[in-house]
Amino acid sequence: MSDILIIGAGGVGRVVVHKCVQDATFDHITLASRRLSSCELYQKEVKERYNKEIDIAKVDADDVPALVALIKKVKPDMVLNIALPYQDLTIMEACLQAKVHYLDTANYEHPDSAKFEYKEQWAYHDRFKKAGILALLGSGFDPGVTNVFCAYAQKHYFDTIETIDILDCNAGDHGYPFATNFNPEINLREVSSKGRYWENGKWIETEPMEIKMVWDYPEIGKKDSYLLYHEEMESLIKHIKGLKRIRFFMTFGESYLTHMKCLENVGMLGIQKVEHNGCKIVPMQFLKTLLPDPATLGERTKGKTNIGIVAKGLKDGTEKTIYIYNICDHEETYKETLSQAVSYTTGVPAMIGAKMMMQGKWMGQGVFNMEQFDPDPFMDALKNDGLPWFVKEL
Repeated sequence: MSDILIIGAGGVGRVVVHKCVQDATFDHITLASRRLSSCELYQKEVKERYNKEIDIAKVDADDVPALVALIKKVKPDMVLNIALPYQDLTIMEACLQAKVHYLDTANYEHPDSAKFEYKEQWAYHDRFKKAGILALLGSGFDPGVTNVFCAYAQKHYFDTIETIDILDCNAGDHGYPFATNFNPEINLREVSSKGRYWENGKWIETEPMEIKMVWDYPEIGKKDSYLLYHEEMESLIKHIKGLKRIRFFMTFGESYLTHMKCLENVGMLGIQKVEHNGCKIVPMQFLKTLLPDPATLGERTKGKTNIGIVAKGLKDGTEKTIYIYNICDHEETYKETLSQAVSYTTGVPAMIGAKMMMQGKWMGQGVFNMEQFDPDPFMDALKNDGLPWFVKEL
């Protein structure tokens, strides 16, 4: 039914490859990355596990002409950007020049500024519309599935939603004193930044980890959850009717927070170049080389994740609260895709988003966020493709 080009061969890229190979929607898959060795590894896994073939290629995702040349050579129906958020704009530009559909899992981050927002990607809307192609932004879990949860709640449970709390818990244990479950540079920049939430029409800024609450996560238990800024809030305030407040909370253990604070205090989370023995290095990038590669954590990680939304609003004049969530087991996801659950919960929705586009269930011209489409077919696919969800009235 469709040919796809996947750019990015990290932990999430591995899941995307496995899940796309499993799905009959995708006839032909090409995987490209700067690290050809990772592509070769995943190509070998696909052959051994499914007796299927994928093509691989080497490409620098920062190089627009190289990306355009690869796209024109492969001739895919769409490009799945599973590379770093720093590379969203170059891959979007390449897709525009080659006139192919685009999907990513996280919004653009500037490499020299610890800030992430949709503004620069939304600015592509008119050009994508004129080209007659779709760019689907944030088809991971959060952002991604959480956006679809909100759209589903709005469609089926509420006339208006007044408040939303997005709750992200990873109770997995990998056994290391300190490691991150996805790209260390992205993870640590996100967590160490100031928090923000939206209330009564304006953004309110907080110090990092300033606001904490305890939430009882099903099948996990009570966990300390800290308020962060997360990009899906920026699009949800535009598309959820009647919204008065939206917040994002993520769980962190004391060991993680202590390590992170120590690293921050000695300058290891810096993103500007410093002089070291006559060389210019970025402390955060050097730290990344010292930490375990998230793609290697799958085999040793045990426990579960629980990610969902709590929405409160009105239906037929009556106030109600709905909790929609998914539970994912690290050991089970490793058995299926050789990846831990954090990669799995991002990679599966990327595959589903691509499937929605290639099957024509989600289609448009321009730049769109997940909650702008009908949530029902995506929610059905989540249950069939490994991410079952639950609804509780609170």
